[in-house]
Amino acid sequence: MILQSLVQLYEDLVEKGEITKPGWCKANAAFALVLSEDGQLKEVISLKQKGTRGKKDVLLLQELKEPVPQMLPRQSNINPNFLCDHSGYLLGVDKKGDKKRSKACFEKAKEKHQKLLEGVDSKAARAVHCFFETWKPDLAETDPVLSEYYEEVIAGENIVFYINETGKYAHEDPAIKMAWDQSYESSSGEKGICLVTGKREPIERTHGLIKGVKGAQSSGANLISFNAEAFKSYGKEQSYNAPVGKYAVYAYTTALNYLLSDKNSCTILGDTTIVYWAKGGEDIYPTVFNAVTEPTPDNKGLVNGVFKNLAKKKSIAVDIVEKELSVDQPFYILGLSPNVARLSVRFFYQGSFGEILNNLKEHYDNMNIVKPINDKIEYLGVWRMLLEVVNKKSKDKKAPENLTGNVYRAIMSGTKYPEWLYQAVLLRIRAEQDDKENYNYKITRGRAAIIKAFLLKNREKKKEEITMALNESCNNTAYVLGRMFSVLEEIQEKASTEPNTTNKENKEKNFSAGKGLNTTIKDRYFNSACATPAVIFPILFKLGNNHLRKLKDTKYYEKLIGQLQEKFIVDEENITAYPKRLTLEEQGLFILGYYHQNQKRYEKKSEQNQTENN
Repeated sequence: MILQSLVQLYEDLVEKGEITKPGWCKANAAFALVLSEDGQLKEVISLKQKGTRGKKDVLLLQELKEPVPQMLPRQSNINPNFLCDHSGYLLGVDKKGDKKRSKACFEKAKEKHQKLLEGVDSKAARAVHCFFETWKPDLAETDPVLSEYYEEVIAGENIVFYINETGKYAHEDPAIKMAWDQSYESSSGEKGICLVTGKREPIERTHGLIKGVKGAQSSGANLISFNAEAFKSYGKEQSYNAPVGKYAVYAYTTALNYLLSDKNSCTILGDTTIVYWAKGGEDIYPTVFNAVTEPTPDNKGLVNGVFKNLAKKKSIAVDIVEKELSVDQPFYILGLSPNVARLSVRFFYQGSFGEILNNLKEHYDNMNIVKPINDKIEYLGVWRMLLEVVNKKSKDKKAPENLTGNVYRAIMSGTKYPEWLYQAVLLRIRAEQDDKENYNYKITRGRAAIIKAFLLKNREKKKEEITMALNESCNNTAYVLGRMFSVLEEIQEKASTEPNTTNKENKEKNFSAGKGLNTTIKDRYFNSACATPAVIFPILFKLGNNHLRKLKDTKYYEKLIGQLQEKFIVDEENITAYPKRLTLEEQGLFILGYYHQNQKRYEKKSEQNQTENN
């Protein structure tokens, strides 16, 4: 279905005039060789333009306005392209220094160009034909015209021909274009039934390269490739045992390269490059999808509008265009990752546009959790979500490779999250310590949101129990223990700034600077309290009683602790029985209880500050 969907996209784009026809492709070029009609090299023109890469100003390759003859895939074999290639083929020299191979490349290119241009009656055809007839690769290094750009020209980037008399590139010449089309259509190979189109036609032996997948070779990589003994069967070699027609190969590679070059149709998550498109090739669908999967404060209105319309209508009104999007529109999502010279398909999902948006909406609803006062982000997109399992101190801030694609696929298809996502979040929480100076925290909104979403989706917990904000009616032991830990932590912080506390002024300065205590109960006991509460909570209550003695007014905390204690089970001797161990699921509930109680605490502080300011 992947290839069929891409071929259909290609045909839709051709009909709209947005993509090249068979035998032609878009290409970048660094230099143009200016030729006279008799094939003499008159000038070298740089086609690079100023741009930025990161924070640096650099010269960037520019895409040629007109398509060039289809460029061929090659590894170590000598296989020249027509009219657009690197210096090894067009000039017989390159930076690799293997003069014998460079000369062989030039001779192959010469043979191909002269054969195709033989009998073509145009100034451009005669100029290119004569150039290959008269050019001497051995004299290239000392050629006065090449000297200015020699080192850049031989660097390996594409070069094209520009004809002085016509003022156009050689690949734009009508006579040359006609000759190339005839040659392309007449070329044939072994015929068979194409697995994509179902038609009997010449089978393509080597498929075109796909460019733009992060981590893959810059020259491109194959989505489909056969070149080993293991892939032979029934006497059929290379691609003939899984036949794909010449037309289908060109169509799917061209369509996929088109998607990868469009920022609105392409997203990179970790090592996975994701492309998405709608049937019919309408670009507004991937644009809206891109905005909804990675919401920002700038497009929050668009995302809210999409979800609001989705719940009410069979179509979605979008403000950025005067058009309503159909919820029944077929939509496709393809995830690719590099694998040496080939590409691996991480996932492929197809469904209606409305179905995918509904799955996204369900995900955002599950992730919806009370947030810190200064957090202005409404929706946690997939990229932000995956950052929660990454060590903020590491240089490589990417989620684990085999987690990214699985999480993305689960969200888009509405299936359960991978189990490892939950485990990765718990591991990250255990490993972290609060570092307020560097804005690094153990329990973050994102991690709490992932735990909430996972428990709702994978463990099918009731939404009445797993709520967005503090659930004071919840009697789940693990959740209440988390709340209790937050209260004991608050008591410790409060005690450290009470008037009768030693070195009060210094400690108040530390708190106002965000430094807090040297070691809090959270730093020392959180992980063990979350895993083995029966061992740790008696210690915490003993410390809590010591901290309470330092407070002037203890009624609020005594009442709150009493209310929480009532939710615990007591044994026959009327002693609270804390669980010896909490399961991974219960540990998640503990963390949620802690996070919810903390946000309630900060909400109360914010209200107090506002009252004092008023």
